[in-house]
Amino acid sequence: MERKKKPDPNTVYPIPGYEKEIYVKPTITNPNIFVGDFTYIADSEFENHVTHHYAWNGDKLIIGKFCQLASGVEFVMNGANHQMNAVSTFPFYTLEGWNMEPPTQSDLPLKGDTVVGNDVWIGQNAVILPGVHIGDGAIIGANSIVGHDVDPYTIVAGNPARALRKRFDDELINLLLAFRWWDKSIEEINALIPILTCSDLEKVKKELRARR
Repeated sequence: MERKKKPDPNTVYPIPGYEKEIYVKPTITNPNIFVGDFTYIADSEFENHVTHHYAWNGDKLIIGKFCQLASGVEFVMNGANHQMNAVSTFPFYTLEGWNMEPPTQSDLPLKGDTVVGNDVWIGQNAVILPGVHIGDGAIIGANSIVGHDVDPYTIVAGNPARALRKRFDDELINLLLAFRWWDKSIEEINALIPILTCSDLEKVKKELRARR
């Protein structure tokens, strides 16, 4: 079905009259959060889903294009971590009245930036822990706790999340990673939809091989 209105990555509400699903990018205010075009969340806001994200840690949340974030998804950032190389993990320095200078960053278990690739589906109430990298095309099961990196086009689920299987064979995964459909123009993507939504994977591989 051809639609007259062109997709707009800068609109907040992509479904007319429905405010419980938004494109995330145009709503971002935090300078350490970066989200690609057409990534959406099943909620009316996004930044409350990013917790313990304190400017002094300098960590970034980076999410690619065309990701699908279900309701209740949480990105836990490095500010949630406590000092673990001392006798007590209690954060005296954050609370009024205690005589403790903030620990150096080298004394904190900082895990770096959290990075989500493109076309990633994260299920309802999943929690992504600090520093995790999730590859393109991955699927994160509902209620999962993800504390380790996830390979591209891999399905993970559970607490802790574990890899269940790859979505496709290695040839198709490599073709998709090289093709990078999410970086193409809106017009090109519209033309590619019959390929992107085709369940005949051998046909998809043939089409992608021809486009290399």
